Amino acid sequence: MPGVVASNRAELPLLSLDLSVSYPNRNEVLRNVRLTMRHGEILGLVGQSGAGKSTLALAILGLLRGAAVQGSVRLLNRELTSLSEREMRQIRGREIALVLQSPLSSLNPILRIEAQMREAWGAHARGSRQDCEARMRQVLQQVQLPTTREFLSRRSSQLSVGQAQRVLIAMALLHRPSLLIADEPTSALDVITQAEILNLFSRLNRELGMAVLYISHDLLSVGELCHRVGILHGGEIVECAATPQIFASPAHPYTQRLMQSLPRLPLPDVHRKTVEQTVSVGRVC
Repeated sequence: MPGVVASNRAELPLLSLDLSVSYPNRNEVLRNVRLTMRHGEILGLVGQSGAGKSTLALAILGLLRGAAVQGSVRLLNRELTSLSEREMRQIRGREIALVLQSPLSSLNPILRIEAQMREAWGAHARGSRQDCEARMRQVLQQVQLPTTREFLSRRSSQLSVGQAQRVLIAMALLHRPSLLIADEPTSALDVITQAEILNLFSRLNRELGMAVLYISHDLLSVGELCHRVGILHGGEIVECAATPQIFASPAHPYTQRLMQSLPRLPLPDVHRKTVEQTVSVGRVC
């Protein structure tokens, strides 16, 4: 599990939510969802399929179509729900970046990797071609991908699923966003690649101080990666607490049932020691 977020972070929350979302002829999909994210933390959002996790991610970015969104989304001291579409385009990709769960379908199959990264760069930057190339190589190195001309000339059909996901993460890093929303980023990956992507998020968080909203239905990956966990059930946040508290003493009946569903395997001594130390330290929500 991750360590404690540094105490010298700015007191003003990075992101504050108080949202309700509904669609025509349907009940509310999200009801009074309240969440606060700190600078540099990894917040896990857990819920079963259909709980509204992806809806929440799209609502933050103002990408829901045909839905009634009520409430507040504040990035630092800026209210996002009052911004125009043009103003939101300046937020997306530059201050808040999104990584989706289907990497191969998220990339344009016609364009080469270099062309797609240049397009993402050009959306918010006006530097020279050399500046763009330098930044592309920097983010590819950060996600441990080749920076060769041969790799940049590939199309998505020439990438593994893991490589495609890393390309999406690299594109998300281009403008140094303060918040990365990762929506089920490992669901299409094999177990080994899942572990590599989780390690990548953890390293980026440590090295870049980037906050991550990690959306998943996989409790084990959330337990390994996240500082805090919010449990989404029936369109509501039924519990939000430090990760050790959620796993050691869940308060809500739904969270308790989730924990009971986990496989009961003996922990290796090293892992058990880490868990015990983390529980003893705890975190303030």
